[in-house]
Formats: sequence, structure tokens, C-alpha cells
Amino acid sequence: MTADRYRYGPWHDGPDPLAPPIDLREALEALGRDVMEGSSPRAALEELLRRGTRGTAGLDELTRRLWERRSRIQRRHNLDGTLGEVRELLDRALAAERTALFPDPSDDARFREAQLDALPPGTAAAVRELAEYDWRSPEARAAYEEIRDKLGQELMESRFQGMKQALNQMRPEDTERIRAMMADLNELLLAHLRGDDTKDRFDRFMRKHGEFFPENPRTVEELIDALAARAAAAQRMMNSMSAQQRAELSELMANAFGDPRLAEQVATLDANLRALRPGEDWTSSARFRGQDPLGLGEGAQAMADLAELDALAEQLAQSYPGARLEDIDLEALQRQLGDEATVDARRLAELERELRAQNLLERGPDGSLHLSPKALRRLGENALSDVVGALRSRRGERDTAHAGAAGEPTGATRAWAFGDTEPWDVSRTVRNAVLRTASAGAGAVRIDVSDVEVVETERRARAAVALCVDTSWSMVQDDRWVPMKRTALALHHLISTRFRTDELALITFGRHASTVDIERLTALEGVWEQGTNLHHALLLAGRHLRRNPDARPVVLIVTDGEPTAHLEPDGEAVFNYPPTHRTLRKTLAEVDALAKLGASVTVFMLGDNPSLAAFVDLVAKRGGGRVVAPDLDGLGSAVVGDYLRTRRSR
Repeated sequence: MTADRYRYGPWHDGPDPLAPPIDLREALEALGRDVMEGSSPRAALEELLRRGTRGTAGLDELTRRLWERRSRIQRRHNLDGTLGEVRELLDRALAAERTALFPDPSDDARFREAQLDALPPGTAAAVRELAEYDWRSPEARAAYEEIRDKLGQELMESRFQGMKQALNQMRPEDTERIRAMMADLNELLLAHLRGDDTKDRFDRFMRKHGEFFPENPRTVEELIDALAARAAAAQRMMNSMSAQQRAELSELMANAFGDPRLAEQVATLDANLRALRPGEDWTSSARFRGQDPLGLGEGAQAMADLAELDALAEQLAQSYPGARLEDIDLEALQRQLGDEATVDARRLAELERELRAQNLLERGPDGSLHLSPKALRRLGENALSDVVGALRSRRGERDTAHAGAAGEPTGATRAWAFGDTEPWDVSRTVRNAVLRTASAGAGAVRIDVSDVEVVETERRARAAVALCVDTSWSMVQDDRWVPMKRTALALHHLISTRFRTDELALITFGRHASTVDIERLTALEGVWEQGTNLHHALLLAGRHLRRNPDARPVVLIVTDGEPTAHLEPDGEAVFNYPPTHRTLRKTLAEVDALAKLGASVTVFMLGDNPSLAAFVDLVAKRGGGRVVAPDLDGLGSAVVGDYLRTRRSR
């Protein structure tokens, strides 16, 4: 390709093209851990999004920042800004006027001083009384006119965002332009309220007065939305003031720009917007307790920010029906928390989409969310990978990539890895080298390590494996629940991918025992029930072994308690604690029955209960197996290692 066919430009929005890909492995690990601890897949996904991942803040952290910002706004500010500034300007005007009158001995000067002395104490009333006063001091006149301009600017800023800056240098014609815009705006809104077709009128209005609306609304509905949100914020600000402050400010607004008609237009605008958007929040209030005073326009913006923060908190909570992360207003989040928070929210939404797009989550017939078979395979792969890492020190047991060390070719090949001793598949190795060389445009064909493929072999002997796992409440209570499930996942993945001719049965036992598939075991919730019915589990294990008479029988038991329940001939589970002789006899009878089938029974004992230790020693002696007492971190490697040891001993 020639250089002139490429075009480069600035990146404005959307996913960062240079951002690292979403780490689904970490997310799936977190999902699997929560599911195995008893959460539903939906709850686990929600928890993952709330918690976030490494390098990405979760919804809880973003919500915390929102509430922190909300609290900071209320702690830092108060709403006395406009009243305080007007009082300061009024005091400056009165002081300048008295200074100008003092040297004048005339009766007119004394009369004027008397007028100033008789002003009412309230700021709004004093400003109103001085509306017709003929100022002697130019400085006093300028200060008083500044009061009227400031009131006008604050009034406009409270209803039209950005207006205050546009009106910093007021001229008489500017006041007339604002009055004309307000009149046209109210006519437009009244027509829309009546149900008239206002499209053409809106277009004319925007051509004439568009400079007052930096939001650049495209329709009359967008215009109404922007105005109503701002007006409602201004009303909530007024609601947040004391009754005295509210009365003073309302009276002052009548002097905005020295023209009471403008305040009337604003009142009409508010009434129209209330009728058009009754669903806006016009009635609530907030408490401001800080020292930094806010003007009318700044106060309206603070109330708008608080409303936006509340809306964002609701979106991040995802607690309403049909909630999705795509609902989060990223522009609002950027305004309130900055670019970093926006990136985090976007990556969380992308993570949720990818989990669904990669078919790691699926819906069952009842609409509930489940981990898909693909997700279970990945969880099993991760669990097996951890187990293999723990077996590194034992060369004969670590390399689960071997399908059989001294077997026959399966017909399959795989890429060579360090430590492999299988013969090369010469034809596929040469083919890989030719293809790689041709794609690179090189001349001579040279074999690289990456080209080598080896022949996969397997043993023809089969094993029938029964993994019996204790699901009594003590396993949950003593934090053995997840290690037990990860062990089952690792063994299931090893057998289903490396030793496909072996038959695995997963058997759970509490008060009763049952044979389950890996999906059900992974999602199994801990239930408070009394009983460790190993007798029933061994009955099911024996049934599995008899269904595979040509396979070598292997029984693996993971438990943290001696048997406290057994099954009667009528199917009733009888519980007794401490264990009765009948329960122990029936359990050991099943161990003897398994020994007659040639089964190797290995017990993985969790905990240090002396009575349990005595019982499992007896089981190992009578079942021709052994007892392993691993810690929780080593449970998986102990079970998988024993399975591999048993296969090699055949």
C-alpha cells in the first residue's frame, strides 16, 4: 500500500483504539469464584461490575466518588451569594452618596440624607425605594446600576446556562434583545402547549435567537428539555433558601435590568415549562452549609449538578427493571468525575458485552442466567493450570499435556512444548515450516521450533473414577466450599480433555448423596442440613464402577467429617451424632464392596478431627488406598496428583 492511501486524524470519542483488550480471564475467574461460593450467575455478574477489575474502577467506586462530590458541593457552598453581593453594592452606593452630600450645606443635601436615613432595613426594599432616587454621586449611581445589571445577569443565568458571561458588558440594546427573545420564546412554548405544529416557528426562533442557546437544540422538544431542567434547578435552589431569603430575592428580581417586565416574562416562562414538563423535580430542596457563597446562576448550576449526580447514582446502581450499563450518561459522568471515570464506565460496559458476546453467559429455558459450557471449560482450564503449577516439582505428575507416556498414537498432533518426549510428526512439521517461509517471502525453508508438532499418544487402559465430595454445611462454614469445587473442576477438565476414555462421576453427599454434572456442582449452593452420608455416596460410586466393568476403578473422597448418616433399605436417610455403630458398619461395608471390585479408595481429609482421622485410616486399610491430609491450597493438586499416580500404576 502506498502512503497516500492512509488518512490520519484526531481521535474524538468512542473506545480507545490503543487501550489493552478486556481481560476476560480475570473476569471469568471472579465470576466463577462467586458462583462457586453460592451466588447466582446474575448476582455474580452484578458483583463483578460493582467491584470492578484490576485497573478498572467498579460501579461501587464510581458511586462513592459521586456521593463524595455531592457532599463536597453542599459542604463548601451556601446560597447567600446574590443577596450578599447586592448588599455590598448597595452599601458602597450609599457610602459614596453620603460622602458627596456631606460638604454641601444646602437644604436639598440635608433632605437627601434624610431620605437615605429613612430607607427600610431590608436589602430588597431599600433597592426598590432607590429606584427613583436622583443620585448626586457618579460613583454611587454606577454602583446602583451595577445592582440592576447583576440582578438581570443572575436571573438570566439561572434560566439560560452561559448567559451571565455573555452579558458581562451590558448595553441598553442588549436588554431589549433579551426582552424580545423572552417574548418570542414564551409565544413558541404557548403554541407548543396548545398542540400547534411549531417546527417552522422553532426554526425561525433559532435563526433569530440561537446565540442565547449554546446547547444548539435541534427540535422544540430538546429546547424544552434543556430549559425545563434549568428552570427546575432554579426553583429547587429557591426552595433550599429560608423564607426570608426567598422573599428578598424574589423582590430583588423585579428590578432586574431596571425593567419589571423581564421578571414577568421569566415567571411566564416558568409557568409554561411547568405545564410542559410536570415530571421535572420542581419541589425538592437541598441543604447547603458551607462558607463559599453562590450567586443565583451559580446556585441553579449547583442544583443542576446535584440532580445530575443523583441521576448518575441511579444509573450506576442498576437497580431498576431492564437496567444496562449502556444507560449510563457518559457525558454527564465526564462533567462530574472527569475522563478517567468515563473510561472506567465504558470498559465495564464493554466487559459485560464481551462476556455475553463470547457466550460465557447464557439464558436457560426459564430465562435465568447460567455459566455456559464454554465458561465452565475455561474455569476448569484455569483450575487445572493452578493444579499443574503445584505439581511442578514432580516431573512424572506435572505434565498433563501427555495423554499417555507409553501408549499408542491417537491420530492427533499438537505443538511441541519444552519437556515433550513424544516423536515428531515429520510431515506436519515440514508443512508448517513451508507455510511459514512462504508467508514471510523468504527463500530457503528452515525449520523453526514453532513449526514442530509431536504425535499425541494415550494409554488404551481406561479408568472409572468416582469423585465423592462432602457438601455438608461444615464445608461452607470452614471455607472449604470453593477449594472443593475448584478441585472437581480441575479433575473434570483433565479427564474430559486429556483422558477422554476415562469415565468420571461427580458425587455429592450431605444428608443424601446424588450424582451431578459439573455445571450443577459449580452452581451448587451451601444448604444448612445435618448429615454426612458417605454410605450413600459409596453406594452411587459402586454403581458407577459396575457400569464400567472394563475400566480400572478409582474412588476419591473429599470430606471434613466422619459419617453421621446412612441410607436405610426404604431410602430414608438416618442421621445421628455422634455416629452410631450402625452408620459406621454400613459405610465400611460399602468400602469392602468397593475393594472387592478392585477399587483404589483414597480419602482426602480436611481438618484435624481425631475421630475423623481414625475413621479414614480404617477406610484406607480396608479399601487398599491411602489417606492424604492436604491444606486447602493443596487440595486440587493432591486429588489430581493421586489420580495421575493411580493411572501410571496400572
